[in-house]
This record gives sequence, structure tokens and C-alpha cells, in this order.
Amino acid sequence: MSAAASDNPIRQGRSMHEEMSQNASPDRLLDAVVIGGGQAGLAIAWHLKRQGLRFVVLEAESQLGHTWRHRWDSLKLFTPAQYDGLPGMPFPGPADTYPTKDPVADYLQTYVTAFDLPVRLNARVTSLTRTDHGFEVRTADDTIQARQIVVATGPFQVPFVPPAAQGLEPAVTQVHSASYRNPDALPGGPVLVVGGGNSGFQIAEELAGTRQVDLSIGERAPMLPQRLAGRDLFWWLTRLRLLRVTVDSRLGRRASRREFIIGTNKRRLRKVGVRFRPRLVEADGRTVRFADGSTLDAVGVVVWATGYRTDYTWIHIPAAVEHGRVVHRRGVTEIPGLYLLGLSWQHTRGSALLGFVNKDAAYLADQIATHHRASAPAKAGVAGFQGRGAGSGS
Repeated sequence: MSAAASDNPIRQGRSMHEEMSQNASPDRLLDAVVIGGGQAGLAIAWHLKRQGLRFVVLEAESQLGHTWRHRWDSLKLFTPAQYDGLPGMPFPGPADTYPTKDPVADYLQTYVTAFDLPVRLNARVTSLTRTDHGFEVRTADDTIQARQIVVATGPFQVPFVPPAAQGLEPAVTQVHSASYRNPDALPGGPVLVVGGGNSGFQIAEELAGTRQVDLSIGERAPMLPQRLAGRDLFWWLTRLRLLRVTVDSRLGRRASRREFIIGTNKRRLRKVGVRFRPRLVEADGRTVRFADGSTLDAVGVVVWATGYRTDYTWIHIPAAVEHGRVVHRRGVTEIPGLYLLGLSWQHTRGSALLGFVNKDAAYLADQIATHHRASAPAKAGVAGFQGRGAGSGS
């Protein structure tokens, strides 16, 4: 699939000026701009296309599925293939198999082509502001006006490394899990993995096949088996409707405060030689100290599986962002026409999962349609646009 093909909706940063005037008159506005071309952005794009709205999806990277392709080589989803599809297209894989990262990225690319979704690559958004008619989105080489905006940049935005990392001497190799690829890419010798989420457990287990590994965990996390009574965990979660538990319910509030480890546990890692350590609190040279006062000397390699932080510094709209977070309720902000999609526990546990984000996308698409009917002037030909014009400029 070549991005240069004349009939391909995925465009390499060509100017939107070729498709629409830069003046801000209401009849030249796009109906919506989706910021982020990952699974959440593509799910909402499918709905907007069906509504016949004029829109474009702006993807910062040079290829679809960039985040997936650049995770570690052995990464597998813990959701089986039958639960990994976006709206309108099942994931291509046998039931109860667990896709690896590259097939997921390929699926996203195929999805865009199959539905002719208008995606523009190399279009990192640098500024979002309000205008008299809606919003203005700026990228490095373009300015786009739109009535409504969906921020679908996801939960994995900026890798987070704790301040203690600064105490390690330069000779210590430090890698965030976002940049980790495989054991051979690291220097030889023991490794300290910091972070007790799914990434930390999976990377520690992989590394333990070739070296001594210590895994530092800040707090205990519930551990769930991948299969129960012959069924995948997600069969049970869906059948028992647990994936519909909302974040504002009592159970949802409790569950959203911690990450669940799926498909592995401490016993399994101990069997392959992983040593568990408490939370890392300090580093000095090549020595680290843990919360119980114990230390680990001669540290040579550290993998920081310490998660991510969001970055909304490019949103220049008063009251939209508070303490680094976009204020919203189920993805609907207090700013009319501004929405959020694809965050962990945005509404349910499935809000950030490939095969479950559609529920939030469908809900927001209804909100967008309602807002569009109430605010947009009637225009001939909108239904026939189907996003192809925006795709030509994307």
C-alpha cells in the first residue's frame, strides 16, 4: 500500500489549502478535525464518514500504526483477535489468538484504505485555538478551520521517567519501555526493570531468559490469568458485563485507580529467576535504593517501564485544560464542539482498548451529529463529500 498512490486516502502532508480556502467564512469550514490517527481516531472517523461530514484525520507520524510498530518486538495483545476489531471490520485472525504489534499496525493501514478515510500523515498539531466559527488547528505547514474537534491522541503520549533517574551516572544505560526492542539491543549483564505494570512484567520475563533481572514494583497490582475454565479472560469480562462498568460507579472508581496484570504473575517470573524489589526511591551513581532501605549495586542497565504522561500544552483554549488534563465527562468537554477520545478509563475499562473504543466513538459521534445539526448552516453537497476532498489534502 503506497502512500503516494493516487487513489489512496492517506496523504503525506500535502497542504489543505488545495482543498479549501483559508478564509474563515462558515461555508469554508470543515465540519470536524480528528487529531490523532490511532485506533481511537480511526474509529470516530468511520462514524463521521457514515454521517457524511467533511472532516480530516491529522496524524503526527509518517505512517499509520507508528506507535504499534515501535513497541518491543515480542509484544502481544492480551485481548484475543475476536475482540480487536474497529467498527465495520473484524480483526483478521483466528479466535483466541493474540495479535503481535505489526499485524495490528497493518490492520490500521488496511482499515483506512478499506473505508477511504481522509488521513493526513506528518501533520503534528502545534496549536488548537477557538475562533468565532469554531476552532483553528495549526500544524507545521498548515492552518485548518473546523466547527468541531476530536482530540484522539491517546494515553501513550510522553514517556515518563521518574526524577530518581537523574542520579544515575552517565555510564548506566537507561531505556524507557517505549524505546525497548529486545534483549539483544541492550548491553550484556544484569538489568533492573522499574515498573510493575503489564509492560514491566512482560519485559522482565523476556530479559530473564538471557540475564539476571530485578523488577522494582511501586505498588501491588491485581493479577488475572489469561484464561479461566477454558475461556479467555475477555470472554468472561464481556459476558459478565464488567467491561461496561463505568468510571463514575463505585466499582469503576476502585478499578480505575490501578492497573491489572494480565496473563502472568509473580510466581511465573520467580520461576525464571526474576528478583522482585520494592519501589525505587533514589539513585546515586551505579547504586539504587528501594523503599525498604535495601540497595542494588553495580547497576549497568535500567529499563523504565514507568508509563506515560499526557501533553496538552498545544491546546490554547481557556478552561479546557486543568492540571495537565483535559476536563471532560465521557469525552465531552465544557467547550462546545471539543471532544476527547481514547483515554484509559475515559468511560469504561475498554475506552483505550483496540476492540472496545468503538462504544465511546459511537457516543461521541452522536454528540457531534447533534451539535452539527444545531449549529451548521445547511449546505448542498455535504453528504456527497464523504471526506475525499479532505483526504486529497491529507
